[in-house]
Amino acid sequence: MLGTTVNTISVLAGSALGIFAGKRITEELKDILMQALGLAVVVIGLQMALSAQNLIPYVVCLLLGGITGEVLGIEQGLSRFAEWLKSRFNQGSTTFVQGFVTATVLYLTGAMMIVGCIQDGTVGDSSTLVLKSLLDGVASLVLASTLGIGVAFSALPVFVVQGSLTLLSAKLLFLQNPDVLASVTSTGGMMILGIGINLLKLTQIRVGNFTPGLIYAILYPLVFV
Repeated sequence: MLGTTVNTISVLAGSALGIFAGKRITEELKDILMQALGLAVVVIGLQMALSAQNLIPYVVCLLLGGITGEVLGIEQGLSRFAEWLKSRFNQGSTTFVQGFVTATVLYLTGAMMIVGCIQDGTVGDSSTLVLKSLLDGVASLVLASTLGIGVAFSALPVFVVQGSLTLLSAKLLFLQNPDVLASVTSTGGMMILGIGINLLKLTQIRVGNFTPGLIYAILYPLVFV
């Protein structure tokens, strides 16, 4: 749990710095920071997605995940949860929901989270999650400076999801299968690319509804490879 604890603290600390700095930097500087983060996320997403030699199976996983997510209403559920938090803590920020959903999906989508939790849970190696913590901390600073306190509340799902996967990792050793990791990396990369597109405001992709694609990405190599 050390890696998850560090990751949660980094999100909170980065968010606090971002909220504090947000009052002292111009809108133009906020825009350029968001654009820089968006470009970086696009590049990371592309790098992960294109790491596979054959993208077709992972595109299918993404499509199936999108259909499942739409049926289940995952992103709508995240939005409702964020709205509840907003009303519960009397936050008047108009960007609370956007900040919470964007940060939550960004921090919990990707192979780094899965691999890091497995390493931390099985052999006590938290180095991958510590590296992820540094990235998430910087992202929180930039996101919170524009989207506000909703970003800080993403620390809750980070702690719950990563912590749960870390504790369960001893029973999920099949996730260390190289084919499974490759599948998750490519499928997750396409989702991260969607986050980057959203940050650049090119369009609005409901990335949260694609997250079931990671389940299909895990099952595909176990069943067909």
